[in-house]
Amino acid sequence: MSSVSAPLPGDGLPEGAPDRNGRDPGARLRKAIGYFALIALAVVALAPLLWMLSTSLKSNQNVFSYPPQWIPHDWKFSNYTSLWDDLPMNRWLFNTFLVSTTVVLGQLLFCSMSAYAFARMQFKGREPLFYLFLASLMVPYQVTLIPAFVLISRLGWIDSYQALIIPQLSTPFGIFMLRQFFMTLPKELEEAARLDGASYWRIYRTILVPLSKPALLAFGVFSFIGMWGDFLWPLIVINSPEKMTLTVGLNYLSNSYNTDWARLMAGDVISLLPLMFIYAIAQKYFIQGIAMTGLKG
Repeated sequence: MSSVSAPLPGDGLPEGAPDRNGRDPGARLRKAIGYFALIALAVVALAPLLWMLSTSLKSNQNVFSYPPQWIPHDWKFSNYTSLWDDLPMNRWLFNTFLVSTTVVLGQLLFCSMSAYAFARMQFKGREPLFYLFLASLMVPYQVTLIPAFVLISRLGWIDSYQALIIPQLSTPFGIFMLRQFFMTLPKELEEAARLDGASYWRIYRTILVPLSKPALLAFGVFSFIGMWGDFLWPLIVINSPEKMTLTVGLNYLSNSYNTDWARLMAGDVISLLPLMFIYAIAQKYFIQGIAMTGLKG
């Protein structure tokens, strides 16, 4: 007498088809692979930051030890405190904050005004001028360094805050980004305001700016991050230590013969903390601004 085994769930179904409970047998595997890929990418992205933090708590003798020490055996918190003892860290932090904040506020004002003109106002040559701005995005930053330095030098602004701030008060990327956002806003609001006698400036101030807070905050975060970490331009135009920004000042810890890697990494951790704090506060608006800023022509 032959015995017949009971069929298993899903027997007789094509591969990848849902079983009797409506579940896809391969869905759990695909989800696991997706989670594994995301974890691997997160590890790759976080590894340099974790190594920087680990190095900042080591002695210079253990920075290049083999095998590498991810967790220091002897935690050297003195790497942080000695920065304030040997270097004018407070002054450099103040300079960096002053320059970054001033530039961000200036870019939000001037870029938003220019973007409003390109998005809403009708004037001769608007489209060619806007395409010229777009073309400037393709010019590498390093190409304009020498002409900008010559101009700043002839104005007598070398080694001054004007050299750090004024050339950065407008950016083609900011104009393009905000112009694309303004194009998505309904024109009916402006038309109703014009019927009430509102001027372009009043429409910009009372309608466009309040409706554009997510885009403005997203651009502000981009701008602040770029200015806070800028190294090349401050290195060229600033000579005196009391006017240096943090990134340039930390260069004192590095030279051709002896680099203080542990304290240099400690300085980098300190410079990273304000950016993390700002992103944590503005994260909601940052993501919302990126999502709402489309590429509408």
